[in-house]
Amino acid sequence: MTEERAPAQASSTSSVLEVPSSTLKGNQAYESLRREIVSCRILPGTRFTEAELMERLEIGKASCRIALQRLIQDGVVASMPRHGYRVTPITVKDVEEVFALRLVLEPVAARGAAGRVNRAHLERLEQACRVKLTTDVGNQIDFFLEANRSFHMAIAEAAGNQRLCRTLSGLLDEMTRLVALGFGVQGIRPNIDSDHNLLIEHLVAGHADAAAEVARRHVETFRDMTMEKVVASLRDSAALLPVGQATGLLVPAAGGER
Repeated sequence: MTEERAPAQASSTSSVLEVPSSTLKGNQAYESLRREIVSCRILPGTRFTEAELMERLEIGKASCRIALQRLIQDGVVASMPRHGYRVTPITVKDVEEVFALRLVLEPVAARGAAGRVNRAHLERLEQACRVKLTTDVGNQIDFFLEANRSFHMAIAEAAGNQRLCRTLSGLLDEMTRLVALGFGVQGIRPNIDSDHNLLIEHLVAGHADAAAEVARRHVETFRDMTMEKVVASLRDSAALLPVGQATGLLVPAAGGER
């Protein structure tokens, strides 16, 4: 009797583990939209409806709502009752807050990582930050941001503090959208000078205080550059928002809702 029941039990287990199609499609839609929003290919302040999203991505209502709920939880999309949804705007305060926390955390990470890093690994990541692709500036910035994020996270991971890693990871994700808006929209690639190389030297040598100071100065310099470019992009936002129409998905926000 046991042998006769086994197939039924296996079938039951299989059905429990099966992920609904709507969930899979919703997660795929979420990943696709999040990339577009974080890279500012869909600009901050842009509005859209569920119907537009479903038509553009060829998904059902259940999948659409799964994607939207995750985007709302991430803070990159906000619900507008009876008016659809809006990509969360970027403000000067966002830049100030993200970099204020980086100024606290990155020197701590550098101090903890001193004498514990893999030099070859950091040098490879630093070189990747400097690669200039023969494509448009937007793609160059995407590549830079990914390499730069990997560089800073490698230092945090070497420090061995998992909570610091999780917090810094979230901040760097938020920073991606700020940099994409500031530099990408202005058509300029970020310039990190020689800070990374100097930081590597101090980390390898185990100079904790010096590494922390370079990390702090580096974040301050990048904060000032980012703020300048974000302010310029926000000032030009009236001309920039129609770019969202190029996605074939979203409708620019009107008037004061930008």
